[in-house]
Amino acid sequence: MGPPRALDRVAAAGYVGVESAGFYDLAPDAFAALLAERGLQLASAHVGLSRDFDEYRAALDAAAAAGATMVVIPALAPDGFGDSDAVRRSADIANRAQVEASARGLAIGYHNHFWEIPEVDGRPGLLGFFDLVHPDVFAEVDIYWAQVGGVDPAALVGELGARARLLHVKDGPADVPASAMTAVGTGQVDIAGVLAAAPDAAWHIVELDRCDTDMLDAVGQSAEYLVGAGLSVGRP
Repeated sequence: MGPPRALDRVAAAGYVGVESAGFYDLAPDAFAALLAERGLQLASAHVGLSRDFDEYRAALDAAAAAGATMVVIPALAPDGFGDSDAVRRSADIANRAQVEASARGLAIGYHNHFWEIPEVDGRPGLLGFFDLVHPDVFAEVDIYWAQVGGVDPAALVGELGARARLLHVKDGPADVPASAMTAVGTGQVDIAGVLAAAPDAAWHIVELDRCDTDMLDAVGQSAEYLVGAGLSVGRP
């Protein structure tokens, strides 16, 4: 299924916007046009770091051209959170990315997986990372991966406070990383409790990395649950 049909289904499910992870071989303005035709906003854009910073700068330029105002580092290496020195090196990388994003008028954040969560010097490595990065770097908290990593995601977003500007809302067994996700509201994550703990989040972004059922059916069920329970806002 190509981007037009997938976006049709996302719009029909009642979503207000999407988060991009590349533009599927489309020019940024063409991708922006697909969204506009369906009344969808570009909530944010995942822009992966590259060893070639010229390539990274070009990716940031493309995100801005597509209409993004917020970009997200999708991941840093797991070994970048193994000890305090590694966390500092990871923060240095993010700070360099922040300089590039800021120069383009883009806010930049970091998206966690489970490997940033284990304790480093007595507290989750992710929190130590945010202590070290520029204060303008926001958190896109993946609440499912936080729970898989061993913390209460509500406590995590509560400690991050206003810095938790985006939430990846997903659900599932939350036991081991290899498990498939499920439609939001059908798994082991206290979705209502976590969202209540993050009142400053600008977007609740449904993301299912993998799913044993039809992915877009699960995406639609997730929207129905979130909006129906009054936890998120859908399109009018």
